[in-house]
Amino acid sequence: MSAQSRSEVPLSRSAGETSDARKLTEAVTRLRRALRASIRTDYPWETLPMAQVELLQVLGEHSPARVSELATRQRLAPSTVSGLIGQMITAGLVIREVDSADRRASVVTLTEAGREQLDAWTAAHERRLDAALAALDDGARTALAGALPALFQLAEHLGDSGEGNQASN
Repeated sequence: MSAQSRSEVPLSRSAGETSDARKLTEAVTRLRRALRASIRTDYPWETLPMAQVELLQVLGEHSPARVSELATRQRLAPSTVSGLIGQMITAGLVIREVDSADRRASVVTLTEAGREQLDAWTAAHERRLDAALAALDDGARTALAGALPALFQLAEHLGDSGEGNQASN
């Protein structure tokens, strides 16, 4: 089945077929793996672990933030996030300050160096994806563009369904 005809098949589970959830899991896993591997081509000096990159992304959207908020958003144990934040402070990517709203608490803020690192990482990913998208035929690009709203909606639903659940990584 071609990529274009596969994109026209509605998501459902028929007897004897691989579930759509499994196919989507496989596609997302392959995309993440390919992006992680390909980033080294455009951004060979990148040494940040994905967990730190993901924290930078969250802080890029929600900064300043308490460690507990970051842990909840990332579904990680607060101690795990605290350790990652410590490494990021050492690298100069974030700073920890007293929370002006509650002087007993602290907040983490993205530094200018952290913002620059995040922007460079994002730009490198966008260049890689732009090149890959340009290699696709018009039908595949149209199908991907059409799927984006549903993918965002799916991500929101997955985020909502797991609120309050934290992994103990």
